[in-house]
Formats: sequence, C-alpha cells, structure tokens
Amino acid sequence: MDEWQLRNVWKNRQPYNRVAPLSEPLDYLLQHQLAKRVKQLGQLAVVWDECIPEFIREHASLVSFNHGTLTAAVDSAPHRYQLQQLLANGLLEALRERFRSGALNRVRVVPGRYDYLEFPDARTQA
Repeated sequence: MDEWQLRNVWKNRQPYNRVAPLSEPLDYLLQHQLAKRVKQLGQLAVVWDECIPEFIREHASLVSFNHGTLTAAVDSAPHRYQLQQLLANGLLEALRERFRSGALNRVRVVPGRYDYLEFPDARTQA
C-alpha cells in the first residue's frame, strides 16, 4: 500500500465506541441475580406463613435471603426469644423440608420492624 491508501484507510476507519450501553449489565443483573433472589424470597414467604404461629407472624417480617441465610426482623425482644426457641426446637427443620428452591442453612433473627410505614400524625401538623 502506498501512503495515499494508508491515509484513506486511516481516515475511514470505524471509530471505537467508548460508551458501553448500561442496559446490558443491568439486564443481566436483574434476570440472573435479583430475579432469583426475589423468587426464592417469595417462596420462602409462603413457607414462612405456613409454619410460623400467628402470634409471632404479626410481629416478624422477612428481610432477606442470601447464601442460605434467611434474615427475619422481629419488633420486640419477647417475640424474638420465642421465635429463636421455636427455631431451635424443630421449626428450622420444618422450614427446610418445605422450602425446595434452595438450601436454607440458618435463620438469623434481628431486631427491627420493616412491615409498616410511619406517617406523621395529622393533629401535630400546623
């Protein structure tokens, strides 16, 4: 090739696309990682409602499921203690038997309440 052809090829080359579309990694993240966790947590919620007694279910909510560990938030210490005692006395095995979508290694019980929204009282607003 002579110099004129090289300059022509250099001028007409395809520009390098330095901007990567954001939709591809987000799509992968949503379809392969988050969707799986949401599906497993939904199945665990059904099993949780079947196995947990109602007097504890009213005070506990599922927070997350990650690497075989289910995290449940309980709003008071007495209910937390009762749930831990139930889990130690066979409730964990019942949850494992009914949950078939993955390995349920342990249930972590943490203080907190995530199942309601607090709205300001209308009487206190001026």
